[in-house]
Amino acid sequence: MQNMEKETALIEAILYLESEPVEESALVRISGFERDIVNQALENLAKRYAHESSGVELTRISGGVMISPKKEYWDNLKDRYGRKNESRLSRAAMETLSIIAYSQPITKSEVEAIRGVSADTMIRLLLEKELVREVGKKDVPGKPIQYGTSKEFLKQFRLNSIADLPKLNEAEQDRFELKREE
Repeated sequence: MQNMEKETALIEAILYLESEPVEESALVRISGFERDIVNQALENLAKRYAHESSGVELTRISGGVMISPKKEYWDNLKDRYGRKNESRLSRAAMETLSIIAYSQPITKSEVEAIRGVSADTMIRLLLEKELVREVGKKDVPGKPIQYGTSKEFLKQFRLNSIADLPKLNEAEQDRFELKREE
């Protein structure tokens, strides 16, 4: 392919200016380039950032692309550059979030059946932090709300999709399964 320095530079500038992950179709629209040019520019950036001398990398999050610090540097950076309004989640909130992530879609009563305690407060907190969202209603009497993870969840945990969650071992899988006594 032709010399792509200017095209790659423009795509890099767009990604630098965007604070959220940008879908490739948006990069095509913003840059005015054909999709194959955008893809080549992204490949060029990924190669450039892969070098040891770079502190950033291209990250695919929630179906989009963004420039972010390399994971190996995040521990040094997160105190200053992490989300200002982000407070650490309690163990109970993390447990509830894990159950929702691995069992979605899931209702509040199903979360409670797995955790063994009320989940009202934790689900409300996770909704406020936009880590979970309502994804529908279960087709049973009463039509309870079902919850799943959000784009913000994917962004905060640096996942491209829910399929990128760490795999559970057998004991962990049993822990997240709803025990039905019917």
